[in-house]
Amino acid sequence: MAGNGTKRTDRASLLIKASPRATYRAFVSPDALVEWLPPTGMKGEIFAFEPRAGGAFRIALIYEAPDPSRAGKTSDDTDIVEGRFVELVENERIVQAITFEADDPAFAGEMTMTWSLIAVPGGTEVTITAKNVPTGISKEDHDAGLNSTLANLAAFVE
Repeated sequence: MAGNGTKRTDRASLLIKASPRATYRAFVSPDALVEWLPPTGMKGEIFAFEPRAGGAFRIALIYEAPDPSRAGKTSDDTDIVEGRFVELVENERIVQAITFEADDPAFAGEMTMTWSLIAVPGGTEVTITAKNVPTGISKEDHDAGLNSTLANLAAFVE
């Protein structure tokens, strides 16, 4: 919980009816990632993508229908995300350090996203843990985005 200016941790989880191997492959292919990562109402564009420990990535998430009440972090309709892969454990875990390109200090700082893939009967339980979520991202919006992304991943790999 955020309090006294501290950043929070958000989580979301979903059972995906696909193997950990098929699910993991969707994370390390830029063509696949750009298809499922953007939450509903957004599209993606990848500028850099090196899926290895220490490898960099730079991705744009663009609102398909800009809305003045919901501006992007980088521009009116765009969030530019830069980061690096901290850890990749094949078929098990992806850890990313992420920053948003933004002038607003409420979106500053590095957020750590850990994607855990656990084999369970019927598929893979995928859990996203986002630590140090920038204070400018509301919990409600972030929860909606995380759950939308998980649903997109499920639709992509199932």
